[in-house]
Amino acid sequence: MAEDHWLGWPPGRCAGVDEVGRGCLFGPVFAAAVVLDSTAADTLLTQGLTDSKKLSPRRRAILVPQIESLALAWGLGQASAASIDQHGIRDATEAAMLQALQRLPAEPGLVLVDGVLPLRGWPGEQVCLVRGDSRQPAIAAASVLAKQARDGLIRQLAASYPGYGLERHVGYGTPQHRAVLLQLGPTPLHRTSFLRKLWPGQAAGPQGSR
Repeated sequence: MAEDHWLGWPPGRCAGVDEVGRGCLFGPVFAAAVVLDSTAADTLLTQGLTDSKKLSPRRRAILVPQIESLALAWGLGQASAASIDQHGIRDATEAAMLQALQRLPAEPGLVLVDGVLPLRGWPGEQVCLVRGDSRQPAIAAASVLAKQARDGLIRQLAASYPGYGLERHVGYGTPQHRAVLLQLGPTPLHRTSFLRKLWPGQAAGPQGSR
């Protein structure tokens, strides 16, 4: 069963928000916000809804239209690699979350945030939930929508940047991805601030920018 109330707010007034792609080397960070009533939450749980990282791509693809049709509201947000480099990953992630919340048709009474860090810039009530994407259906639904949207975009971008294996690792820092970066250098959509941590002293990556 989904949680009945949070701080007195019914589920239909609570928005779960989550991000994906925070640790990637390539591309934007995505966030989603989802509002579910108790009936929709319980239905999605019976269909296997949980933390997107625990679901196969096929299962996530099946869940996306179900979430979109059953949710009272949902919204997506993103922040670019350039924004991440300019403002830092936390600020960029929060900007994506705020964008997702602002795209809901009505402001939620309470925001349920995955993790331990509060969402700075949100004026209303909020609750941080450790492992919230495994504990709260609205956060889990947000993680699925954000994951599918981001992975889909990165796989489209793979055609513009062949040879990097983006269609496989979707921008995460796998050994294969790092090896290709050493060979080819970064693309304009790689996060140069993240690459500096891999190759200290080289501002744009191992081969300069491309």
